[in-house]
Amino acid sequence: MHLDVQDLRNFYYRSTLGRAAQDVIRGQMLEFWPEAKGQTVVGFGFAVPLLRPYLAESRRVVALMPGPQGVMAWPSGMPNVSVLSEETHWPIETGRVDKLVVLHGLETSEMPSAVLQECYRVLGPGGKVLFILPNRAGLWSRNDRTPFGYGRPYTLGQLDAQLKAHGFLAGEQRTTLYQPPSARRFWRRTASFWERVGRSVPMIAPGGVLMVEASKRVPAPSGGLGVRVQRPISILDPKPEAKPA
Repeated sequence: MHLDVQDLRNFYYRSTLGRAAQDVIRGQMLEFWPEAKGQTVVGFGFAVPLLRPYLAESRRVVALMPGPQGVMAWPSGMPNVSVLSEETHWPIETGRVDKLVVLHGLETSEMPSAVLQECYRVLGPGGKVLFILPNRAGLWSRNDRTPFGYGRPYTLGQLDAQLKAHGFLAGEQRTTLYQPPSARRFWRRTASFWERVGRSVPMIAPGGVLMVEASKRVPAPSGGLGVRVQRPISILDPKPEAKPA
């Protein structure tokens, strides 16, 4: 079940807790991908809180928002790059995307397999996708006052199995958002402390969000070196030894 775009906007842009979550996740994303100069960057779901750093130097930025969620114009004060899209048919040419960010697009979909197929289709050679999902073991997936409390939370093992089944090769994985999902003043004032502790000693408490980078696994062409040459080049054949006169 997708959340309404207005609820997502209000959380990320108008609440203290949402702005804190945005800052933490975007900071981690920039450790994965510090820049995207000259590249095509696409977000699916509600990825706009993370895409702003790529607007200046990327070749193109597109924010795809699924129909059941709804769409909003973004970015404010600049030419709109948001597009209302079907979950199973993205208006993106095959193999055109260099970087793909999926936030609130997979766990809330009733057709996650179709979403993963579209992710695979649009990625170009060397392209990367970053899946950002609620952690089943974390506190944020248990709190329905945040968007991470909706849909199906994942474990790293579950997500890795899904990616393999759809032709992806999982790369770097990490968890983040260790601060409690509370807007109370004490937790907001100590949020940075919990993030530092969580990254240093992650076994103390699980992070609320999983971040997994994956690439497109392209199968080897069938036949390969075992294909028989139908018309071999005769010049490569060994020459018979000359007979004595």
